[in-house]
Amino acid sequence: MNADAPAAVVLLSGGLDSTTVLAAASRQRRVHALSFRYGQRHAVELACARRQATRFGVAAHEIVELGHLGRLVAGATALVESSPLAVPKHAPSERAAPVSEIPVTYVPARNALFLSYALAWAEAIDAADIWIGTNALDYSGYPDCRPEFIAAFATMAGLATRRGVEGHAIGFEAPLSSLRKHEIIALGTSLGVDYADTISCYDPIAEGDRVLACGTCDSCRLRREGFSLAGVADPTRYAPAT
Repeated sequence: MNADAPAAVVLLSGGLDSTTVLAAASRQRRVHALSFRYGQRHAVELACARRQATRFGVAAHEIVELGHLGRLVAGATALVESSPLAVPKHAPSERAAPVSEIPVTYVPARNALFLSYALAWAEAIDAADIWIGTNALDYSGYPDCRPEFIAAFATMAGLATRRGVEGHAIGFEAPLSSLRKHEIIALGTSLGVDYADTISCYDPIAEGDRVLACGTCDSCRLRREGFSLAGVADPTRYAPAT
């Protein structure tokens, strides 16, 4: 970490994409990492986020407790523990059909909420920008991962903050937006990311101290394909095929 670099807030889930963004931002910024516990099935990712924040020498790392969000949206998303909905699965050999509708793993307004918290912190610490690992190519079809959403949020932030109205709007960086998953992995590898200590799975399985990816959810499929196309050994520990 460069103590003289401008400050930035980086949204850090502990997954593959956000950790790649953390690595990229750390080269240019004094990073303040922000994570959330919102009742997600894959809350084990937060342990990865803590270790990655330490590995990249962030100035601060905060985990915001939003357990009530999981309760509020449980009927609308499979991604939280209290949901009656199941995470969709498919055989590892299958290739999912192109995204034609918003999947059940979409969490209502999640990125809007996360960016709002990041915006508040960024303004308080006079940060230059906010970094987020959204992607609009190899992704699950979430509306709040599109560049249009990030641009619209940036416009709102310019209108809703002191910094914005005084002519010093906080910037928004989404460096992975137009990259394929294998390109993201290649970038992160060049930046020294330890992908073995990241979680992408929507429905991981805990076996004592070990965490296994299910290998059959959409996120596992995208991750597995990404490593294969990047020509990089996949360090993910997958559950045995059933």
